[in-house]
Amino acid sequence: MGSRPPSLLLLFLTSLLLTWQCARGESSYIIDTVGLTILPRSTVQSGTQVSIGCQASVILSNISHMTYHFLLTRNDVPIHSYNTTEDSVVYELNPARAADSGNYECQVTVKDKSKRSIIQKLGVTGLQTPRLYLSNVSPYESEEFTATCSASEEKGPLKFTFYQRFMTGEPEKMKQLETSGNYSDATLKLRHIGNCFLSCDYEINLISGSIRSSRSDEIEVIVKVLNIKPIMNVLPSLTVFEGDVVDIICKVVDIPLKNIEVFLTKGRRVLKKSPNTALSHLITIQEGDSGEFVCKAEWGNVQKESYITITVKELFSKPRLTVDPIEIFEGDRFKLTCSVSIYIPEKINNETMEFSFYKDNTKLMIKNETLKYSFYKDNTLHTNAEAYIRAVNLEKNGNYTCKAQSLSLIHNFVKESQKLVIKAKVPVSKPVMSVVGGMLFLGKDFQLLCQSSRGTLPIMYTLHIPNRRPEHKTVSKTGEQAIFSLPAILKGSDLSNFQCHAKNSQRRPLMIGLGQQLLRSTSIIEPVSTPMLTITPSAGDISEGQSVSLICSVQSGSPPINFTWYHTETDVALASVSTDKREESFRIHNVRGEHRGRYYCVSTNLAKETKYSPEITFGVKLAGWKKGLIAAFCITLILALILVIAFKKRLFQFERKRSAKLSVKSASTKTERLSLTQAEVIEAANVTPGIMGKSVWSEHVSGSESDDQNSVIISEKSEPQYTEVQVREADPNRAPVKKGTDTVYSEVRNSQQGVPEPADGVSVEYAQLNHDNNRHSDHSNHSNHGDHSADGDHIAETDNSVSTDTGDQGEGTCDPAPDC
Repeated sequence: MGSRPPSLLLLFLTSLLLTWQCARGESSYIIDTVGLTILPRSTVQSGTQVSIGCQASVILSNISHMTYHFLLTRNDVPIHSYNTTEDSVVYELNPARAADSGNYECQVTVKDKSKRSIIQKLGVTGLQTPRLYLSNVSPYESEEFTATCSASEEKGPLKFTFYQRFMTGEPEKMKQLETSGNYSDATLKLRHIGNCFLSCDYEINLISGSIRSSRSDEIEVIVKVLNIKPIMNVLPSLTVFEGDVVDIICKVVDIPLKNIEVFLTKGRRVLKKSPNTALSHLITIQEGDSGEFVCKAEWGNVQKESYITITVKELFSKPRLTVDPIEIFEGDRFKLTCSVSIYIPEKINNETMEFSFYKDNTKLMIKNETLKYSFYKDNTLHTNAEAYIRAVNLEKNGNYTCKAQSLSLIHNFVKESQKLVIKAKVPVSKPVMSVVGGMLFLGKDFQLLCQSSRGTLPIMYTLHIPNRRPEHKTVSKTGEQAIFSLPAILKGSDLSNFQCHAKNSQRRPLMIGLGQQLLRSTSIIEPVSTPMLTITPSAGDISEGQSVSLICSVQSGSPPINFTWYHTETDVALASVSTDKREESFRIHNVRGEHRGRYYCVSTNLAKETKYSPEITFGVKLAGWKKGLIAAFCITLILALILVIAFKKRLFQFERKRSAKLSVKSASTKTERLSLTQAEVIEAANVTPGIMGKSVWSEHVSGSESDDQNSVIISEKSEPQYTEVQVREADPNRAPVKKGTDTVYSEVRNSQQGVPEPADGVSVEYAQLNHDNNRHSDHSNHSNHGDHSADGDHIAETDNSVSTDTGDQGEGTCDPAPDC
């Protein structure tokens, strides 16, 4: 039990070793090279033995036996294949011929692998001289015989050519045949009597081109005459009468040949055939048997023939059928005449001759209406039969013939005439005239159709118009029409004078179509005349808000008439209307200024002639209320100007007086001063935030000034008054004030009542003020209100009134801050 594990391990190792060994022993191979050799050399003479060898070199492993497949090709065409266990093969060409020339290649295949050799070229020079064999060297003329040209040592395919040469001359090609073998049989036939020489050669096609062999030896051939031309004889003679029996003999004499056939023919019909060298043919001669008879003798493919002509005389002529009159119309009575001429009266009994008439091969039963009579003309007896037929309707149309039957002493003769086609014509009906298109446009060229509803063609139409030469049109084919191209007419009534004549027979009266019918059936279109455009109301009386009518009218024109209105300022039509009247209007409501300008209208009708009216122009006046409003505005404006001018003039005079008074008082009165203390400035700045950075105005009027002074009005032209205010030193008990001076502008407007009123000329006082030292800081606190720089000039202008403080100050007293 203890020894089993080592045994199992040994077995497992052994299996692995075997598997590895098998894996190492797997078969493999590769085709190394494929060689091709041509021995003794690549170019040899025809008849040399040539060996073509193919050798394969294969590298293999663990393969004991290998099968090779060799494939040998010439010019890419397989010529031989081998399956062998040998690694080389040899292909023998013994002997080699020109057909073996070409490009050789060997392909070796081992299992699923293959390889080709390098292409080797083999050239075989020289061709075998052919030999000619003949089956008969002395044939008869045109006798067939066989010629065989052979090149037994060559390989096909070959093309053989056979030649013929006479005693003096060059060989001429007779026949050319192409075969896959090395010989060819040709069937030849010689027509020339005497000696000639036959030969042959052949041609082979190679990759490099065609090669022709030498010509074979000539063989002399003697061509004998084949005298099998037959002899012909006719009994009783070559000239016979119809009804006679004739024996035609045809035979070949003095010929030792067998299998000769004899034929008797006439035209393309064989009358008789005999396998012997002679024949005899009995026939009863008929009228149409005159002509040439041919006897042919045939031996093999050789034919000889003889000719003979037999003339057959008629006892009487073939019937001739005529009709009178030649031109037949429906309802006419016509006559049929069947006539024959008797040439041999002694053989024909005129009394026994009978006539009959046929229509479409059906006999007509008109025996009682047939008239028979005879007469001589030019020494010939003529016998006629006449029959009368009425062409009542189209059923009488058809193919008519007649037959003449006569009994001779031996035979009964029946002859038939040729067919006579009778077709009764239809008389032409009364023509009808019509205008092509159905409408006639006055003033324009037109076409006139003249047509009959019935009538056999051809029909000739003639158009008659007063003061014009007649015009003719002939209708010969179905579908044609008689159309006349005519010049324009100006009046529709002229159509009543037209006439159209139609006829299809010279012996029948013509039919006339009159113009009255044409006038009644034609739609006559008169083109419109030039339109006239009128306006209502007249062009000079049109005002805004009115309605204007544009009336377009024509003097002539066939309805319906189309009227269209246009304004030259626009590209599109204003309006268009079609009417049966010769006048129409277009109305513009509530006329405005843009409606002024030039207008015109256009008229047309079915004549397609467009006519334009002359242009008219109108303007648009203002409306009455607008005129009144403008007049009232102008009058009001003028009055206002007058009042302003008067007021100005009065005011100017008043101001001049006041100015004179002021100039007198200014010498005795005290100067008005405007003062502002530093405390007031600071107080104003604290109270009113927006005051910083602006000028502060203060107006003081002296109490000593009389009321008259306050009532003085300063003239418009007076100059402003300026006052310079000195600011005292800052009080130590007060806030510090900025050093320096600012100029303050003050405009003071005085009135008599102490209330300022507007005036064109005002007095302005200027005050120079000292500011606090900390103004800059105050200004910075209020800079967000949009004030200007604190150190700049400040201007304040009072437009309406300035309040004057007189309650706290006595006359001539000043504010403690500034000096008076």
